[in-house]
Amino acid sequence: MIRQVVVRRLLTLREAGMLETVHVRIAADTAGVHLRTVWNWLARAQDTGRVEGSRRRVAYTVTDELWARLSDLGGNVKALHRWMQEQAEAANPEGDVPGANRVPALTTLHDAIRREKQAGRTLAISRPAHARRTPERYDRALAELALPGTVDELGRPAPPATEPGGGDSTREQPGPSSFGYGVRLYAPGARMVSTLQLGEVTEVLAHTVAARGVLCVYGDTGHGKTVALDQALRQLPRRVPVHHALVAVKPALPQLRAALLTAFGLPATALTNRTDAADRTLLEAFQAPGVLVIDDVQRIAAPELDYLRLLVDAPTTQTSLVLCGAGAERTLARAPALASRILTWQHMPRLTASQAPGVLRLFHPLWDAAEDADLLHADETCARGNFRTWAKITSHVYAAVNRRSAAALDRALLTWACARLGPRP
Repeated sequence: MIRQVVVRRLLTLREAGMLETVHVRIAADTAGVHLRTVWNWLARAQDTGRVEGSRRRVAYTVTDELWARLSDLGGNVKALHRWMQEQAEAANPEGDVPGANRVPALTTLHDAIRREKQAGRTLAISRPAHARRTPERYDRALAELALPGTVDELGRPAPPATEPGGGDSTREQPGPSSFGYGVRLYAPGARMVSTLQLGEVTEVLAHTVAARGVLCVYGDTGHGKTVALDQALRQLPRRVPVHHALVAVKPALPQLRAALLTAFGLPATALTNRTDAADRTLLEAFQAPGVLVIDDVQRIAAPELDYLRLLVDAPTTQTSLVLCGAGAERTLARAPALASRILTWQHMPRLTASQAPGVLRLFHPLWDAAEDADLLHADETCARGNFRTWAKITSHVYAAVNRRSAAALDRALLTWACARLGPRP
């Protein structure tokens, strides 16, 4: 509309012989475009006799139904396009309704889905998709192709050791291994399992980052919150920086400031005791899009949590805040101002009894020889759906089977391994 008004007025001045550059400059400022753009509008209007611009094609949009179908197809756009063609042909088999069989081109569909993903929309799939392969078969093949090594409670591979020559070595190292999270254990061959819980964390994290909001991941200890969050962070685009703040137990405000400054790579020592300068520096750091992750948030007291709320509330803040920890929901309940600003609360539940056998067999090939009844009995009496406990049981059973190659993986061996975990695992 602005273009039409501006071009008509300028053409009137031109016909009267009164048009000057200053008129075009004022029109460009009014329309919010470059000066050269207005001259191009005038030239097109004289050539075509039309003052309005050319009609822009409306970009194809993906409906919620198509997006849900794409999730069911594991993100396969080509399969979605075939399905859309089949639906169109079924709705108009005789072709007597004009336009009923119209389906967008495959490239158009690809572009529309790419725009949705760039806008932060995520697919509700919990494992990698592959054409004509069941999820169990795909996960098992992925585990078999991976190189042997030790992993944490959800199968996260430990970093490869570095050889003296400077190269990376993926060979299995003897002895126990140390992981970034959870318990130290020895279970070579264990791998990450793409559970539904992990897929949900990935989805809510992508949504929170797109909204520049706050996310809280909570649940009991040993359910895999930190590992699932770590894997979800790896799925973010590389252009999104991730900062991890390591906080002490019950940190005072200067200690919390120092942890946040360190997370952003800022000089914490020089700024810790300079309150105003440290606050200004943190507010400037929060202006850049990214993710700040604070694990074990239950360690932080209410006054320091309110300081985080002040940083999040700043009008210039673009950094997403991710809070994680066992009992985080109870801790944040004591800081209602910050809790009210949390966009998504994601609970990390324990493994259900129906999940346990299948997930364990994907977690480690050792469990292929175990009976479902024995695994369910151990889960009911000992593990109770806690993945960290199952990782420790796996380590003890693996060691026993290696020491005694003839040992049978039965209920007696599982009971022995559970007894190693103490009276209350």
